[in-house]
Amino acid sequence: MSINLSKGQQISLSKSDGTALTSVRMGLGWQAAPRKGFLAKLTGGRDIDLDASAVLFAAGQAADVVFFQHLVSDDGSVRHTGDNLTGGAGTGGDDEAVLVDLARVPAHIDQIVFTVNSFTGQTFAEVQNAFCRLVDETTGAELARYTLTGGGDHTAQIMAKVHRSGGGWQMKAIGAPATGRTFQDLLPAITPHL
Repeated sequence: MSINLSKGQQISLSKSDGTALTSVRMGLGWQAAPRKGFLAKLTGGRDIDLDASAVLFAAGQAADVVFFQHLVSDDGSVRHTGDNLTGGAGTGGDDEAVLVDLARVPAHIDQIVFTVNSFTGQTFAEVQNAFCRLVDETTGAELARYTLTGGGDHTAQIMAKVHRSGGGWQMKAIGAPATGRTFQDLLPAITPHL
């Protein structure tokens, strides 16, 4: 059973039987919003290149990142499935995904922050049906879904984070708008959420 998360809501990353999750997938899906007006009919739709990234933090400092140009973390515990330049899944499957083997994440990594940015610079007013979701990679069950709010003149969002809590992991939906075309641009906006 999936939980629809609201901004700031946290969930524990444990299975219903009380055991801890070992592998999760943070999926991202989106569609380009239909253009309006006479010129839109002539030029057709416009592709939107959103990029999912995962920034790994150790004691508040960025220690590694996984994104379309660095598909696997240095330790191998986090893996990006590849760059999608156009979107299209929207309400269906994932256009981009980041796989996290929680059992293999090094002990010094205490938070993993997931971001999305418009590499081509379009704002979220030009995006529809955007979401991120957390899936138990072992069973394929969707655990949580966070709908990325449409509209606005921002080009990025700090989506969510997974962080260590006690002996396990928790997920927190952040949903904070930001400005930037790459994960590097977003680092100052991530800091308040650590």
